[in-house]
Amino acid sequence: MKRYRNFCIIAHIDHGKSTLADRLLDFTGAVTEREKQDQLLDNMELERERGITIKSHAIQMEYQHEGEDYILNLIDTPGHVDFSYEVSRSIAACEGALLIVDAAQSIQAQTISNLYLALENDLEIIPVLNKIDLPSANQEEVTDDIVDLLGCSPEDVIPASAKSGLGIQDIITAIIERIPSPKGSRDEPLQALIFDSVYNPFRGVETYFRVLNGNIRKGQKIKFIATEKIYFADEIGTLKLKQEPKDEINAGDVGYLITGIKDAKEVKVGDTITDPYNPTQNAIEGFEEVKPMVFAGIYPVDTEEYEDLRASMEKLQLNDASLVFFPESSAALGFGFRCGFLGMLHLEIIQERLEREFNMTVITTVPNVSYRAYTKKNPDTFIAVNNPSDLPDPSMMDRVEEPYIKATIITKSDFVGNVMSLCIEKRGEITNQTYLTTERVELNFNLPLAEIVFDFYDRLKTVSKGYASFDYSPIGMRTSKLVKVDILLNGNQVDALSALIHADNAYSIGKKICEKLRSLIPRQQFDIPIQAAIGAKIISRETIKALRKDVTAKCYGGDISRKRKLLEKQKKGKKKMRQIGNVEIPQQAFMAVLKLND
Repeated sequence: MKRYRNFCIIAHIDHGKSTLADRLLDFTGAVTEREKQDQLLDNMELERERGITIKSHAIQMEYQHEGEDYILNLIDTPGHVDFSYEVSRSIAACEGALLIVDAAQSIQAQTISNLYLALENDLEIIPVLNKIDLPSANQEEVTDDIVDLLGCSPEDVIPASAKSGLGIQDIITAIIERIPSPKGSRDEPLQALIFDSVYNPFRGVETYFRVLNGNIRKGQKIKFIATEKIYFADEIGTLKLKQEPKDEINAGDVGYLITGIKDAKEVKVGDTITDPYNPTQNAIEGFEEVKPMVFAGIYPVDTEEYEDLRASMEKLQLNDASLVFFPESSAALGFGFRCGFLGMLHLEIIQERLEREFNMTVITTVPNVSYRAYTKKNPDTFIAVNNPSDLPDPSMMDRVEEPYIKATIITKSDFVGNVMSLCIEKRGEITNQTYLTTERVELNFNLPLAEIVFDFYDRLKTVSKGYASFDYSPIGMRTSKLVKVDILLNGNQVDALSALIHADNAYSIGKKICEKLRSLIPRQQFDIPIQAAIGAKIISRETIKALRKDVTAKCYGGDISRKRKLLEKQKKGKKKMRQIGNVEIPQQAFMAVLKLND
């Protein structure tokens, strides 16, 4: 076990984690010249298109240091705040972490957040100063920032450039010398932690695990503690660039397991694998339960595809354990699922993956957060409101509480005013302002989560010209003055467009939604009124004018009464049509409500 080193790479988005992982793989000879490509571990089409890491990726490297062979298990993690659950799972499977900081951008909000995650798990931190070859790099100043943050000495910070390969030798030496080898014993009963899984249509569920104690052999019986089910280990092996089958995997190592499980529900990330004949007495404590921040409805466009959508969601949940979903139905959209996400980017990615990987065409409703409503009858017990239609009648309601978050924003001092005015517009309260250097400021705000769900991140990037970084953590619930704004089309309520909004903003947002829908809903043969209402009170109205056939075209000259007779006849037809007519709402209309400021 002294030969093993398990480590992950953590950093803010775009600080060069995936490029550094590429260089480490090149340097240790884990990939051949033929297999080399940029962002090698980002094997999902979406990751390559957007240039971001969505999934954490595990890979094994072999390296000889001072005459001894070492096995290095690397996990490359995402940097975006919406995928922090992936990072927490990777950290649970490691003993050390490379903390990458961009020499041009210095320490950002997610750097600090991921660092705290690693410190909570007692990981050995190796700071790496990346991109030192950039003309805008500020090596001395950023090194001082890292020293202040970690309390290490300047010599501990490794200067590197992942693009040119500078400093890679020093990083590998530091991994071998500074990261402790895994603790555990081969003589104990088998105890392994499942940290990820993926669905293979030909072989069933592939489970990725880290062995803490004992060993696992091909063909032996194994037991999953959470589900108490027993399987045969048909194939085990290590995760090189391609899976490499082995006969035995020992304590301290990371590997994959194929048991032919076809049902996605039977594998739980965070579960413990053990031997049914000689079981371990204590299950490994998994990771903290994921807390969804944003809820949205996902419905199949064709209602007959409901069961296919359920199967696709279960397979996707295997690969992304932070996705939470349960069935619901809507009067406008039929049967679908209420899904919990960690943020708006997460929602977007899940929707894209459903369409690309499972060929599911879906409609996503307006996202909202989870509120708590208290009735006058039971003012001590709350009703969870994940969907605006769950809100009790306003006459019965005592109060509504909404979730608040602590937001950490790091920006250049030139943009402090812009960032503050954006946060105050979003009902935020500033709690702290710290100058990290003369140029960079850390701002702390308490904000309602509902206000940052829609367009906050995009607008923050705009007002700070891309320089602000953002991270948040929940701080509990607070009482708030919220009202439910309903949208009526042709007099019928569209439950999928309802939203819970603060009373002060209800009128302006209701008006904007009506204007936006008027431009998106196609014209019909009859007038369509679009109304925003709070209870029975209409607060805004727009009308989509009817397409009219020129029925008077055949009247050339003659008495006006002939034209009037034809127009009256048409009017009657339009009135009848409006009573029985249906209005088709395009998919963009549901998503447009999010981009009201465009």
